[in-house]
Amino acid sequence: MIVFPAIDLKGGQVVRLAEGDMDRATVYGDNPAAQAKIFAEAGAMHLHVVDLDGSFAGEARNREAVEAIVDAFEGYVQLGGGIRTPEVVEAWFDAGVARIVMGTAALKDPQFVKDMAREYEGGIVVAVDAKDGMVATAGWADVSDVPVVDMARRFEDAGVASLLFTDIGRDGMLKGCNIEATVDLARSVDIPVIASGGVKGLDDIHILSLHANEGIEGVITGRAIYDGRLDLATALKMAARD
Repeated sequence: MIVFPAIDLKGGQVVRLAEGDMDRATVYGDNPAAQAKIFAEAGAMHLHVVDLDGSFAGEARNREAVEAIVDAFEGYVQLGGGIRTPEVVEAWFDAGVARIVMGTAALKDPQFVKDMAREYEGGIVVAVDAKDGMVATAGWADVSDVPVVDMARRFEDAGVASLLFTDIGRDGMLKGCNIEATVDLARSVDIPVIASGGVKGLDDIHILSLHANEGIEGVITGRAIYDGRLDLATALKMAARD
């Protein structure tokens, strides 16, 4: 199972939000590229980056910071946040991003996401962000009336690489990942699932890794690392071993 340390960007700084609220951001640094190097030194080969400003604006707002991360990190960078046109998708792949995460576009223009998934094989991840079982979009500011599983199933034959499932109510809160809902989603679809939201320690990593054979591809963790509750090097070894 892959462990993705997270770098969330707001105004060029490394931050973490509480429950997706931009007004509840904790700043952890002002050098995203240096943070990427720290994760690489711990052994990470995959990185999850989010342009939070872009998620709300619907267009890239932290391009310079993302490009610096890609240049500094030798592994695979997965990027999300406001990516909603073919031109932007192409530009990010040209810049060295390995995978693109789409959430709002997946709900509002699923055909566009399917087209991109076919054009960039293995390069598109669909973000399924949930609040009370329903899909949330626009940086989690809007909650739809579409159940999570229903949206996920729309992309089963589209060639997307993975589904990124986040329980918004737990994100950045260190309450523990919603393992039950994540595993249930993985069992319901034929697409690998990445867990996100609320990881608080090694127990979450261990339990999720035990479900790798049921479709759990990886887990994203941010605040637990920044707050010193989770040692990344240990988590990486645990996920690889289990």
